[in-house]
Amino acid sequence: MYKFISFALILLTTVGCNDSNKKQEKTNEDLSTTTYYLIRHAEKNRSDPTNKNPELTEEGGIRAVNWAKYFENLNIDQIFSTNYSRTRQTAAPTASQKHLIIQSYDSNDLYNDDFKKLTKGKNVLIVGHSNTTPQFVNAIIGEKKYDDISDDENGLLYIVTLHKEVKNVEILKIN
Repeated sequence: MYKFISFALILLTTVGCNDSNKKQEKTNEDLSTTTYYLIRHAEKNRSDPTNKNPELTEEGGIRAVNWAKYFENLNIDQIFSTNYSRTRQTAAPTASQKHLIIQSYDSNDLYNDDFKKLTKGKNVLIVGHSNTTPQFVNAIIGEKKYDDISDDENGLLYIVTLHKEVKNVEILKIN
């Protein structure tokens, strides 16, 4: 009887350890999924064509708040923006809501090794421009698939999900 009880305890301990390992594997698997949410800045003030760093219009401010509403129930770990008023203002309501600092990225050095390492396993919002947003998506997926966004389009959302070797892109139009 003692041998049977000992065997049963060893078996239960082994099964428990295997369950623990499976839970750890699942956690590691979750960390291997990275999701990027890429948007273009909201509507900018076009009243002064010589201004290279315009702020958002009232309509753009409303869109920025609406982006925050869209992202409200999504887990966002990091927020990146180019260092322009319009992109930072677009990101600001979401950053405030999520208690995150807006980090800058260099639009001339998209998706480099440091960025990949920093964002691996995270959910990341990236705010860019009509040209940098699709270029960033192309850099992430490793192919030139998406063209520049029309200058009057501010409501596209690119969702890029990386899981192991699978790269998935979904594009939504959010008004």
